[in-house]
Amino acid sequence: MICRLERYAAQGSTVPGRSRRRQRAFTLIELMVTIAVLAVLMGIAIPSFSEFSLSSRLRSYGTSLVASAQLARSEAIKRNRDVTLCMSANGTSCANSGSWEQGWIVLQGATVIHQQQSLAAGYRVTAVDDVTSIAFRPSGVGATQTTLRICRASPSAGSQERVVTISATGRTSVEKTTDGSCPSA
Repeated sequence: MICRLERYAAQGSTVPGRSRRRQRAFTLIELMVTIAVLAVLMGIAIPSFSEFSLSSRLRSYGTSLVASAQLARSEAIKRNRDVTLCMSANGTSCANSGSWEQGWIVLQGATVIHQQQSLAAGYRVTAVDDVTSIAFRPSGVGATQTTLRICRASPSAGSQERVVTISATGRTSVEKTTDGSCPSA
């Protein structure tokens, strides 16, 4: 038996069936340091993600409004008739009251060409000159010239905005601003 134990000792093992390998684990201090580092990284990442999310949603709404205006203009040219882009709460007719964030439609006569759903809660679309509809002539020229501002109603995550401009020629453009002056409803 002693010869066997000497042989195991020479091989690096002290007892038959057991190895000298030690179990490894995190100590409480290592775990606390790791959690502290993760907390700092999350504190940095969450505001950045919130700013990115805000920017993405504003970009989406601005692009949607520009696309609707371009669709109205091209349909006016194609149909050789006046086409209107107007705010609409029900998606079937133009609204004379309310605001653009309730949604909008592209309308030719009584035919709805395109409908945009309402914006998410907390976002606002305001016309600089309180325009409720934008008309496009058969030549593609805009009968209404306006500027629409898309912003966060309470800009806690940032002061980004999108400003959509529709010129007298019917051309549309969108610009990112950081004005932070979202007008109240």
